Amino acid sequence: MIDSILVFVAKHASSLPERLVRGAFLLAADILWLLGLGGERQLERNLAHVLHARDGAVPSRHAVRRTARQAMRSYFTYFSEAMTLEARDSVTLDARVRGAGAYLDDILANSRHASLPAALGHQGNWDYAGFWSHLHLLPVTTVAERLSNEQLLEEFISIRKRAGIAIFTTKTPGLTDKLKDVMRGEEHRLVPLLADRDLSHHGEFVNAFDSMIRVARGPATLSYDLMTPLYVVNVYREKLHGERRKKAKTPYGYVIDISGKVDPHDYQGMEREEALRAISQEWVCQWCAGVMEHPEDWHMLQRVFLEDMDATRMSNVPDDVARRLEELHTGTRHA
Repeated sequence: MIDSILVFVAKHASSLPERLVRGAFLLAADILWLLGLGGERQLERNLAHVLHARDGAVPSRHAVRRTARQAMRSYFTYFSEAMTLEARDSVTLDARVRGAGAYLDDILANSRHASLPAALGHQGNWDYAGFWSHLHLLPVTTVAERLSNEQLLEEFISIRKRAGIAIFTTKTPGLTDKLKDVMRGEEHRLVPLLADRDLSHHGEFVNAFDSMIRVARGPATLSYDLMTPLYVVNVYREKLHGERRKKAKTPYGYVIDISGKVDPHDYQGMEREEALRAISQEWVCQWCAGVMEHPEDWHMLQRVFLEDMDATRMSNVPDDVARRLEELHTGTRHA
């Protein structure tokens, strides 16, 4: 049913009042939060890790519930904005998004000379981030999850294409090689990958938020194999004021925070597999800092932490991770 609603909104985006769409999605978010449905309970468990790592103490139930409600509302706001993207003009969209961060000037300078990879997570509105890049940085080529609902998938792809974002889908044969070909092409492009959840079962295990998660290898692979810097991106909401708020026609906008950078040349002395794991760990460390500053905009409703993983369904697990899994499930510690 939710898929059908999203398709309907996308097909009638220009005729639906934005405030009505946003209000309906926020109501849905509050209902799911209140009833603990639609992945909300898993979201709470994930956010508890973030709050624990940030504060150095087990968070209160109230703190977790409050942050989870904010995150559900942020997530459903993303859906209302993503499905109505084509109904917004470029002036309105540009007012809703701004670039920032310690490495903003660096990525702007490097974008004049080469294609660049970026690692980000399910934060804020990544479609707006793609629009911002197309307007101010580089055209975007990225990867979208192949959804089981083909009609919804096609709507997502067509919306993003109209925003100047080229899309491959997961499970595309030779996907990594295709992304490398894009980066080697004459037209410089940004290749940002949502990598905080591995969909291939071949991802890298890294330390994150006082636990471990398995992230996609794509960002590290593109950076290391092409010897080009990997940029780390956090996306979060901010309240708008004055003239910018009038142009945006909404009380909230987004910050595209170019928060980190990993230089693959620092890992050239390692074996390739060791280097990919080290690069993955480094970008995750930098990215985690941004998530801890804005946990309410991390929309992770799936199992990503080691404590929640089913060991019987995992493959290519390194020995040190396997030992940690055993410790979690048996409550033992190995010397």
